[in-house]
Amino acid sequence: MSKSIHTATIIGTVQDVSGTSVSVTLNADQFSGLTFVSGQGYRIGQIGSFVKIPVGYLDLYGIVSQVGASAVPEALSATMPTGYKWITVQLIGEGYRTGKFQRGISQYPTIEDEVHLVSEDDLAAIYGKAGKQNHFVRIGHIAGSESIDALVDINKLVTRHSAVVGTTGSGKSTTVAGLLNVLSDSTRFPSARIVVLDLHGEYSRALGDRANIFKINPDSRNANEHPLHIPFWAMSFDELIKVTFGTLPADGKARNMILERVIELKAETLKTYQRPGVTDDNISADSPIPFSLNKLWHSLYCTEFGTYYSAQGNASDPKTWAYELDPAKKPMMGDAQIGRPPRFKKVKNIKSDDEKINYIPDGYNIRGAVENLGSKIRVSRFDFLLNAGDWHPDLDGKVEKDLPDLMKLWLGSDKPITILDLSGVPASMMNDIIGIVLRVLYDALFWARNLSEGGRERPLLIVMEEAHTYLNDNFDGAASSVVQRIVKEGRKYGIGAMIVSQRPSEINSTILSQCGTFFALRLSNGTDRSHVTGTLSDNLEGLTNMLPILRTGEAIVLGEAVGLPMRTMIQAPPKDRRPDSQDPIVCDDVLPEDSMAPGGWNIPLPKDIKYDEFVLAWRQQSPVIPKASKENE
Repeated sequence: MSKSIHTATIIGTVQDVSGTSVSVTLNADQFSGLTFVSGQGYRIGQIGSFVKIPVGYLDLYGIVSQVGASAVPEALSATMPTGYKWITVQLIGEGYRTGKFQRGISQYPTIEDEVHLVSEDDLAAIYGKAGKQNHFVRIGHIAGSESIDALVDINKLVTRHSAVVGTTGSGKSTTVAGLLNVLSDSTRFPSARIVVLDLHGEYSRALGDRANIFKINPDSRNANEHPLHIPFWAMSFDELIKVTFGTLPADGKARNMILERVIELKAETLKTYQRPGVTDDNISADSPIPFSLNKLWHSLYCTEFGTYYSAQGNASDPKTWAYELDPAKKPMMGDAQIGRPPRFKKVKNIKSDDEKINYIPDGYNIRGAVENLGSKIRVSRFDFLLNAGDWHPDLDGKVEKDLPDLMKLWLGSDKPITILDLSGVPASMMNDIIGIVLRVLYDALFWARNLSEGGRERPLLIVMEEAHTYLNDNFDGAASSVVQRIVKEGRKYGIGAMIVSQRPSEINSTILSQCGTFFALRLSNGTDRSHVTGTLSDNLEGLTNMLPILRTGEAIVLGEAVGLPMRTMIQAPPKDRRPDSQDPIVCDDVLPEDSMAPGGWNIPLPKDIKYDEFVLAWRQQSPVIPKASKENE
């Protein structure tokens, strides 16, 4: 019986070997292109299908990349103009009779070696079975073989980095949600740790039952939604300058002066509120020590805009400063804590007037930068950064909560997923904020790598949605450089990245090339496909040529987390737990009275539509309508 099965799987013989490319002639009796093995029908010569070539004690596995006349070796094309019985196979790995499979090949086939189709039993042996290997997780099933689970190695998936790519509408966000549902299964992975950078607020509904959500405008009715706070004093000095002051004079004098003042303010905080590990000897402008940015701003405002009575003494003495007076005749000295600037009298230098008022000397020509910072302190859109709740220091540097509290919220909560909803972050600083968040996470896990809370004992997976918008070479932002460091070095410290994008061609090539596993959904653009193909170590061009014709939710999974590349139907979450990224319904495919859709052009409009809430959501820069507003209607 085994002999008959062995004979039934033969489809041809090797005729030419060139590197990993093998040219095969099909047997003359294969007229229909269909053969049966153990009652199961198999199509022969399907693009993207697998074949095996027995060589001694192992089997070489390959993928069919060409079929027909184009598959004839170039040297033989002139003598075989009608060579339709040829196929080209790209070798990708080898399997042992014990069932073990490994990528790469240790030997090559020779002329007249038999070529066999790969049966479902072979695929089941290669891909494994759920439950037999603890480090494999099921993400769906093999396309065309629902009985075979699509399994991925979670170790390779997390620490060797991955990418989920696909054009708009290919099921990319749903695929990510499906993957995260599997990876955050509390019964299998009670200590899972995942951070999602959600730029459009898509994943709150899909993952809300297993995630803590941090957003600028949280809905108080949802217990798992919390305010997003990123304390400015946790940034490096360069990051701080970029998001607060902006561009400074090129001569560097202003930058050096601000650096010295930041160090002074952090040292003052340290004298009153000591922090283990930081002393006067090792403190720097990059040390994550709280200090009052408001106090720094107020001081700089006075030196840049201030005037003083020259006859009353030296300008360095605040007693000589020429403040305007309010109606109560009190000097308008401003309020650093709320960002209210002082008001100074205008310069007066008239001979007949004994009261001489001059500008405070030795300014640094940074009026624009100081005003820029002052406006950000006063505008509520920047409160998540410059007025970060319990992490906001008072004028002497005191904070109610410190970095351990923030890290526990982001990395050590009782839920496996932390969603950082960045949809409310101003677009002008989105790139920098993402870079700051990633750098803080990387630094924390790097220095804590030997602790139980560090990444070596409890690895972290960072999911980066819409990655092409901030990992693009055209942007001069912090995000790309930090992610390059993560994908190059993060593996050693337990930090993995999952890059999600609809335009892989726009992502920095270094970042994409470091992704060990790809979930490639439908990709119509040729440039995007070539970037994916170019980053893969295997010769899989024939397989990636299938990307334009994949169905929605179908992906080709290839790379280190899988033994053989597999065409997979990803298991999607239930419809009520999918990301908020579905296409709006213009016209439902059922009649209005049977439709479950919330709207559409075929649904009659209610009378007397009011746009009060419409404008309210716009003005408050949040789609969440306060409960009180709804009750007043």
